[in-house]
Amino acid sequence: MEFYPDENDHVARPLIAIGHDYPASYELAEHRHRRSQFLYAASGVMAVSTPDGAWVAPIERAVWIPGGTSHSVRMVGAVQTRSVLVEHGHCPGRGATCQVVGVSPLLRHLLVAAAGVQPEYDVEGRDGLVMRLLLAEIDRAPTIPLAVPFPAHPALAARCHAFLAAPEAGATIDGWADALAMNRRTFTRLFRRETGMSFAEWRQQACLSVALPKLAAGEPVTTVAYDLGYDGPGSFSAMFKRALGVSPSRYRA
Repeated sequence: MEFYPDENDHVARPLIAIGHDYPASYELAEHRHRRSQFLYAASGVMAVSTPDGAWVAPIERAVWIPGGTSHSVRMVGAVQTRSVLVEHGHCPGRGATCQVVGVSPLLRHLLVAAAGVQPEYDVEGRDGLVMRLLLAEIDRAPTIPLAVPFPAHPALAARCHAFLAAPEAGATIDGWADALAMNRRTFTRLFRRETGMSFAEWRQQACLSVALPKLAAGEPVTTVAYDLGYDGPGSFSAMFKRALGVSPSRYRA
């Protein structure tokens, strides 16, 4: 793992906009930036992984990655990124952990416009106004609950990673507790302490994190539902719509 050399890292501006085009299925190996990164896909879907969890940025979402955080990025389909590198302390509203963030139409247009702004922009001119408004919109954008945190407990972490590799929507607390030789109460307390979520919440988030890239890649809803261990597309669609406010078929379209 290494620092990616940001060619404009020396520029004395609170934020710098960058853009890249990636082919389908491209993967950025584990790396980190000195500045925080607001990573947005103008097209396509990104899956971001860190030692502490996984985050997926579907349509109208971005990922906030605090400075110094080790992360890798997997592209689903061809991806155009329009992201921003932010100096420490300029986005206090975003916090010190990775987050999936909602991208409003205004923020989306600002991200696209900022990609054409030179790194050493005139702070007092039009470009400076664009960048200040962009910074304000990034700081106030809503956090979206699309996180799959990984526990530090070795045996529990192993089961969580295995679940992401082969999801089973019908997995139960009792089944996991038995596999870890714990009683139900001990397991539920440990799971919430380690992940900040209940088992049911984490299981749903994990299923969504696997489903979103599959849907973005064009896989049929029925196939995705069965791959996740649902008994049919109906129950999967109901969960998906409750969580994201849109049906999986509409999201796929």
